[in-house]
Amino acid sequence: MARTLRDTRLETAEARRKLAVRGKPYWRLIEEGVHLGYRRLKGRAGTWVSRRYIGNQQYVTDGIGIADDNSNPDGDTILNFKQAQDKARGRPVKSGPYTVNDATAAYLEFLENNRKSGADARYRYELHIRPALGEIQVAQITADQIRKWHANLAKSPALARTREGDEQNQRKPKGDGDDLRRRRASANRVLTVLKAALNMAWRENRTPSNAEWSRVEPFENVEVARVRYLDLAECKRLIDGCDSDFRLLVQGALQTGARYGELIKLAVSDFNRDSGTIAIRQSKSGKSRHIVLTDEGTKFFQQVCAGRAGNSPMFAKASGAVWKKSEQARPMATVCEVASIKPCISFHVLRHTWASLSVMNDVPLMIVARNLGHSDTRMVEKHYGHLAPDYIKEAIRKGAPKFGFKPDKKIVALS
Repeated sequence: MARTLRDTRLETAEARRKLAVRGKPYWRLIEEGVHLGYRRLKGRAGTWVSRRYIGNQQYVTDGIGIADDNSNPDGDTILNFKQAQDKARGRPVKSGPYTVNDATAAYLEFLENNRKSGADARYRYELHIRPALGEIQVAQITADQIRKWHANLAKSPALARTREGDEQNQRKPKGDGDDLRRRRASANRVLTVLKAALNMAWRENRTPSNAEWSRVEPFENVEVARVRYLDLAECKRLIDGCDSDFRLLVQGALQTGARYGELIKLAVSDFNRDSGTIAIRQSKSGKSRHIVLTDEGTKFFQQVCAGRAGNSPMFAKASGAVWKKSEQARPMATVCEVASIKPCISFHVLRHTWASLSVMNDVPLMIVARNLGHSDTRMVEKHYGHLAPDYIKEAIRKGAPKFGFKPDKKIVALS
């Protein structure tokens, strides 16, 4: 087992100049078993070294090149932090112009290695960023270019899912007068991906300034909270209309507020009978959490898990097959038709339903947020805060400060 080393800030020449001069390298973990090191030298530029763990407490250390402390990087002998990382990983070092495509590729790799899945960001890049801006050099892109691209995104029709190799389909406008807001909201999400990639390039010293894209603002007042949820009567009709396989999955969602992707990954051992909780090993954010169940929810999961091995999928079908990605859409549309749920809802609305009904039953917003897997109440307040007016009134009237004000009895309000 490789021993743990403390990471050091090595991204910029300014940060490296603050380090004490010494022959022993300052180390930075860049991937499992691979460290990038920097030797701070007196009177001249520092040097980069790599250190790779080969097992049995043994390492291989190699010199990589000179740091760009005093000179511009050339991608060969003089390397900036990003180029040194690539060389330490054994990858070819890219020299020459650094484009939006290069910046976005590095950002997507960072997302996939260190954060939640980068699938959505990659989809937006391939569809909207690469064709229009990909070949532009990061150091030369202007605020006007980004603004025009951003505005054109908002004016273009929404794209529909299309089979690979087919001509791109477009969605028909819904005609509800809300199309422009939705397109602007979508354009903002693409802009977020672009700016995140460009900011990462700037932080890693691939471009001298972030001034251009920092001046580009997203469209305002275009995000509208999704508040669709089912009432209890609709929930009962929905459950009754399901076939036996899908019914358990729907009930599991209504009892937990968990996402479809989280439910289909559950094993029987993830249910704790003693504490009445469900363990979500990895959520959308990449973090784990424990969902607290009601007494009814505990009894439901006791029945689902009774007599089954701990490593069995909790929501396997009667045939033994497991639920797959996106396999919930078709049975959901069918049961909405059977149960007269109009308009038809997605499976994700069951998560909204759990949260909405909980908030309306005076469950504190922080408790709802924790069960849903949010780190704070911002998302819960955005989507469900309006459903808790009585709770808010009660909390304010009970806990807000009182200053001893007494009305003057001589003053009478005119009717």
